[in-house]
Amino acid sequence: MFEKVVVGGTFDTLHLGHKKILEVAFKLGKRVCIGLTSDEFAKRFRVVETRKYEERLKNLREVVSTIAEGKPYEIIKIEDYYGIATIDPEIDCIVVSEETLLRAEEINTIRFKKGLKKLIIVVVPLVLAEDGKAISSERILKGEIDPNGKVIR
Repeated sequence: MFEKVVVGGTFDTLHLGHKKILEVAFKLGKRVCIGLTSDEFAKRFRVVETRKYEERLKNLREVVSTIAEGKPYEIIKIEDYYGIATIDPEIDCIVVSEETLLRAEEINTIRFKKGLKKLIIVVVPLVLAEDGKAISSERILKGEIDPNGKVIR
């Protein structure tokens, strides 16, 4: 078990993939820090407009309350791809999806240059919908699938 695990994302339309990443983070860590992208940052890289930060935060808290099992956690607003991951010496593990593995490796490069220990990177495979394609907030918003990956016809 790790002392402090970090995970981050936009967590727009919470789905099975998000839940899996959060479950892994809480299973591995004594404490978990969740970075939630600000509205401004999300607008810079998201194709589809996201829900407002406060709504995403509320929804994320609801999901985390069912997963955390009493473990301490914090949700912090992040304004860039790294959040606190490149500066917090207490973090020892980062949980990412296959899509964000390169970002975690980048974080470790930055930490190394700063003299901080590298993070153990735990990669959670993408969760697939029943059509074999990855579950994503964008697919849900387009009406292709529901948050559990069921195809909507």
